[in-house]
Amino acid sequence: MARVPDAEIGRLKAGVPLAEAAGVELARTGPDLTGRCPFHEDDSPSLVISPGKNLWHCLGACQAGGSVIDWVMRAEGVSFRHAAELLRDGLPEVPPAGAGAGPKRSTVRRLASPVERTAADGELLGQVTGYYHKVLGESPDALGYLARRRIGDPEAVGEFRLGYADRTLGLRLPGNRRRDGSGDPGPAGGAGHLPRQRA
Repeated sequence: MARVPDAEIGRLKAGVPLAEAAGVELARTGPDLTGRCPFHEDDSPSLVISPGKNLWHCLGACQAGGSVIDWVMRAEGVSFRHAAELLRDGLPEVPPAGAGAGPKRSTVRRLASPVERTAADGELLGQVTGYYHKVLGESPDALGYLARRRIGDPEAVGEFRLGYADRTLGLRLPGNRRRDGSGDPGPAGGAGHLPRQRA
């Protein structure tokens, strides 16, 4: 699987305000922001966010910290690459002012699933093929590989719907115990649920 480019990592770390992505109530304490850490029982504010550096650190029980990517990894329980995909998909939603204690989890938007849970087998296969065909068209490295192998003719790529299976589809599928990725627990292993792929 292709790694996330260093330039993209730097852009995400600097461009997505951690104070907004965190989704917790924060109070200004000098140059920093403090709040209750959502990753452990926190009776007194032990979370410190430094907006100038866009970094966070918990001074309490979990002693965790890092960048906005590290926050999303911990809050959503996802890999580094998946966290970068979630952040790349758009800026996080900002909770409305006066929303109380704020959510206990990140407010970063979920990636939309490119396949329909209720699709028939043939239609589902077409949706997956179409997704990876689109991924190929957006990947200069994959297109370059095809050109080096002398199979990169655009007509052939379109006619045979060649694709690049970079495993990103797994980042967009809802968990097998969730309905449409909404967070509502569904029947374990129920019919029509797509298995979650490892990122």
